[in-house]
Amino acid sequence: MSYKQRTINFLEIEWATYIERFQRLPELDGTQRVRRQGYDRFRDMLAHILAWWEDVMPAILALAENRDFPRKKYDFDAFNAEAVAKYKDWDPVEFLAHFEKTRQQAAADLKAMNDAVFEDRRIQGRINGIFIHHAREHLVALSKFLTLDTLEHEWGTYIAKFDALEDAGEFLKKQSVDRFEDLLAHAFVWWDEGVAAVQGALKDPAFTYKGPADTDAFNAEIVAKYKDTSAEEIRALFEQKRLQMIELVRGLPESAFENPTIEEWLAADVVEHYDEHAL
Repeated sequence: MSYKQRTINFLEIEWATYIERFQRLPELDGTQRVRRQGYDRFRDMLAHILAWWEDVMPAILALAENRDFPRKKYDFDAFNAEAVAKYKDWDPVEFLAHFEKTRQQAAADLKAMNDAVFEDRRIQGRINGIFIHHAREHLVALSKFLTLDTLEHEWGTYIAKFDALEDAGEFLKKQSVDRFEDLLAHAFVWWDEGVAAVQGALKDPAFTYKGPADTDAFNAEIVAKYKDTSAEEIRALFEQKRLQMIELVRGLPESAFENPTIEEWLAADVVEHYDEHAL
């Protein structure tokens, strides 16, 4: 899949169903999830997302057309506060219609852009920020699409990105591991836990899977278990487990993501876990 098509898919699949997925959540659960994001209301978070689309898309189009555009230095807290204030008094129906219209226009503009310009790192950086990374950052109700995208495009390039690092030691230090393969083992053993949770929930909708009681001890056990395993073997195991996770998720019906055990485990295990250890 091209980077252009991936971007369009985010707008036409992930963001197109974002509001609908949130509205399926029980009211209290939805409120708690939004507040963990730092917003009082879901529409305030939507205003934040919308404002970034409106502010950055003109720059993306200007870059694609080789036009000058004003460069900005953002005060992120001020920008986000202004976004919420800008839309706080809008009629709810009009606001949601404007959000949807902006999403559709962004998708149309990106489709019209020449394929080659999507190789421009300045454009990629902006697209990653407002459409791709933003979807993971503001994950409030996991989709099948985002789960697969993270497995295929983020975890799928994880080893190659690490191998290309100029200062791998600094990254490992920040991650509190001695070798990269400890991190890979950590990821795929937790995927095994996620598989157990998903399979249990598929057999019994009322099933809940608590996982290890002491996560620090569990993580230490993972490192100890694989400390004598070669880097090549761990890398191969990581890829094997990643492909198994993809197969599992592809086989899930969309309705499976309405099960709290499946949705919460995959959100934590695949998407949020990637950002915890992102390169």
